[in-house]
Amino acid sequence: MTISVSPKIRCAVYTRKSHEEGLEQKFNSLDAQRESAEAYIAAQRHEGWMLYPDRYDDGGFSGGNVERPALKRLMADIEGGKIDVVVVYKIDRLTRSLTDFSRLIEVFEKRQVSFVSVTQQFNTTSSMGRLVLNVLLSFAQFEREVTGERIRDKFAASKKKGMWMGGVPPLGYDVRDRKLVINEQEAEIVRFIFTRFIHTRSITAVVLEAREKGFHSKTHTSQKGNTRPGKLLDKGFVYKLVSNPIYIGQIVHKDQTYPGQHAPIISQQIWDQAQAIFKVGPRTRGNESRRQIGAALRGILKCGGCNSGMTVTATRRRGRLYRYYTPNAHMKKSCPDCPVGSVSAGEIEGIVLGQLQGVFTSPEVISETWKHVQKSDPGITLEDVRKSLGNILGVWDELFPVEQERLMREIVREIIIKPDGMDIFLHGNDLSALIKPMGAA
Repeated sequence: MTISVSPKIRCAVYTRKSHEEGLEQKFNSLDAQRESAEAYIAAQRHEGWMLYPDRYDDGGFSGGNVERPALKRLMADIEGGKIDVVVVYKIDRLTRSLTDFSRLIEVFEKRQVSFVSVTQQFNTTSSMGRLVLNVLLSFAQFEREVTGERIRDKFAASKKKGMWMGGVPPLGYDVRDRKLVINEQEAEIVRFIFTRFIHTRSITAVVLEAREKGFHSKTHTSQKGNTRPGKLLDKGFVYKLVSNPIYIGQIVHKDQTYPGQHAPIISQQIWDQAQAIFKVGPRTRGNESRRQIGAALRGILKCGGCNSGMTVTATRRRGRLYRYYTPNAHMKKSCPDCPVGSVSAGEIEGIVLGQLQGVFTSPEVISETWKHVQKSDPGITLEDVRKSLGNILGVWDELFPVEQERLMREIVREIIIKPDGMDIFLHGNDLSALIKPMGAA
């Protein structure tokens, strides 16, 4: 007597719910989906169907993508040959995207895994079953897109009414009862940034001052309890802050602004002044700042620690101007522990001039310079050249910042600042470019 035994077919149940609401209940939507699927598997026991013990439950995950932990485990087990049939309560529990579904089905077919929906009877092993499945999934995707359009329309309508529609609140505000309220401690940082930007006309200068004061971006804790700590301000953050109309009480939606339901932190006058500065190109603003504050070593000063150029910045305290040279990498946070850091511009320029004074008075330099000067002015004597080069410190302060910068770049090729000193590299021993301006002065 021969007894035929059906092969065992391992059936995995996959469940999904878009929102976490209700998952804390003793019997939730995921349990209901699984119960229906298990009952369906039990009804096919005569075909050899058996329930695979592992659970694949994704609670609080959208069907619009496949970035779900349980689904990833399911696909890994399918690739591992552990599963023969995937059972879901409804097709859109697996995915709402036709493209994602096609990719999943390709894996199913490659591994000879069937797909079954409890409430929508068809079999993916046949061409008709796949056709019906694609039609149903197309409607599911259509429903999702229509729902998305409704949400976007509601979002736009709410913003037109000036409502805050969620997300991380900007620095200077907290969210209470879904409304923005001013955080006075943070608001002082915002006012400081706007005021200093209007005064210095430089984002870089504002960042350096803000960092000196230890100002950080907003520390935010999400509804799930995840905390994102604040960070030291950088140029990108300050630029976005000074460009954000939310600080004059407006809400932005795409390219439009609408009166908000929250109180402004700065006045319209301050906002207009800041935006007027933005209308001037950053290069033009930089040139204006350099003309005002002076940068004799601009373009030739390099940090020996991070091997990046150094930019001059300035801040005014109690009416007095303080200038600094700071490594670009240090300002951009790519070298936060720079061994050089910011150095006083006046101090470093004085040290460089002192070092150059010794170079200028050396016999080799004086002789070489005299030879070159005689080509354009045969009447000049060696003693004239010696006096001119020996008096650089006295004449230097009488030059305009632009002249100081031009002369320094003609004479010095590069200056490398190290934690324990500096290296100065000249273009050569010919300093004839220095004689004419000195004589003219």
